[in-house]
Amino acid sequence: METYTMDRSSRDISSLMDLKPETAVLFKDGIETIVAIEALTVGDIVLVKPGERIPSDGVVLDGASAVNQSSITGESVPVDKGEGDEVFAGTLNGQGALFIEVSQLSESTLFAKIIRLVQEAQSEKPASQLFMERFERIYAKLIILICLLLIVVPPLLFHLAWDQTFYKTMVFLVVASPCALVASIMPAMLSAISNGARKGLLFKGGAHLENLATIKAIAFDKTGTLTSGKPVVTDILSFHQLDEAEVLSIAASLESLSEHPLAKAIVLEAQAQGVVLDRPSDFRTLTGWGVQAQWKGDLWKIGKPAFLDDAFRTEELKSVIDRLEREGKTVTVMHNSQGVAGVIALRDKIRSEAKQAVAMLRDLGVQVAMLTGDQKQTADAIGKELGIELVYADLLPEDKVSRIKELKQTFGSIAMVGDGVNDAPALATATVGVAMGVAGSDAALETADLVLMNDDIGKIAGAIVLGKRTKVIIKQNIIFAMTIIITLITANFIQGIALPLGVVGHEGSTILVILNGLRLLRHREIIQTKRVGKSSLKV
Repeated sequence: METYTMDRSSRDISSLMDLKPETAVLFKDGIETIVAIEALTVGDIVLVKPGERIPSDGVVLDGASAVNQSSITGESVPVDKGEGDEVFAGTLNGQGALFIEVSQLSESTLFAKIIRLVQEAQSEKPASQLFMERFERIYAKLIILICLLLIVVPPLLFHLAWDQTFYKTMVFLVVASPCALVASIMPAMLSAISNGARKGLLFKGGAHLENLATIKAIAFDKTGTLTSGKPVVTDILSFHQLDEAEVLSIAASLESLSEHPLAKAIVLEAQAQGVVLDRPSDFRTLTGWGVQAQWKGDLWKIGKPAFLDDAFRTEELKSVIDRLEREGKTVTVMHNSQGVAGVIALRDKIRSEAKQAVAMLRDLGVQVAMLTGDQKQTADAIGKELGIELVYADLLPEDKVSRIKELKQTFGSIAMVGDGVNDAPALATATVGVAMGVAGSDAALETADLVLMNDDIGKIAGAIVLGKRTKVIIKQNIIFAMTIIITLITANFIQGIALPLGVVGHEGSTILVILNGLRLLRHREIIQTKRVGKSSLKV
């Protein structure tokens, strides 16, 4: 049963491969030709149309678009790409067409590296598994060898009766059999796995539950894990005697024709506040900068602070923008011919349970870290809000793997929580990989050792407590089983016991350890108690 459960996680490579483009549009001498990505060479030019996946790592030669790189870098919003910008295979192109010069062969792309990293990390067996495999082989051979010696040596050296020696040896074979010892582990593990499943915790094997009990640190991906992965409006600042409602109304009207994620967030905020929108005219998207349109007889622009005319850059405005960016927010500035009308700040929304989840983990003595592909200011601001001291920003998937390895060297046993394809190598490298069940990608779900079926990261602390309790019960079973085995063996050689009594003692101890393990089937909730300034967990 354990082997079957663990083998299911081997499908992660096929899930990764599903996201890998199979063909590309080769643009040569003005002619478009569909070719396999394996046929592309460095220097080839490919055409990527809106909505298509980029077939290879490369550099944009012509065109502009917003590229969704969340599968590679984990960035929370699509990144504007233009001439000279680097793009990655497997990322999703937005509204514009891109002409890209291939810079890497298909087997050398960042996407291919992700696949190899997952393969390499999963091929490594944990030391405890290797030890148990060796121990089982050695123990079985040792018992058989001892039995042979007990049958032959005493009659030859001590002139004992063959029938008496043979009988004691058969009793020894029965009572020394490791049935109770072996049963000490799997019933408890499977019971805990079943218990966790009822709480929305899907373990892919007993070893992962055992490893979770030893976790000293846990690393979270930011986007889609600690945050929702969707930007929301956080600040609306008005200028030129406009109020916030008017600023939001104008901004949402201008952005109502845009498909950019930040534009959609502004429109959603306006709709939530019941603001009525007026469609603009002469709408134009300036990829990488913002949008401009005619609205109520004036030309309006909204976009990045760099999109603002130099004449409107006042010290007051610079101070406002700097403050918002230090808080890790994305800033958009709206202006017309009269000057700046308003500033709107957006940020990826933190999950409601994230702060409490971090606090519970810290109460368990687990160090919390955050890994993200976002810029450092954004990462530091969110880390500070959540109470996370170890924050690593501007990371590519291979960088996340390096950080995980560094954390393993520092803390010994660590977990990684993520949801995207870009997190898959880090999930595979960590002692325990934890994936989001609803928001997580197929690759993350297949690579992870534990899946949060309802995306509630607050249950990670409960999973650790469950792992610790399982470990305690397994220790109880092992000590009890070894005690019974040693007691029966000693009694057999000192005084002698009847074979039926040895069978009863052996089978009885096996049943008892199984029943003790099955106690974990009882559905007991993780009880959270709040105290001043901290929280505690218990089962």
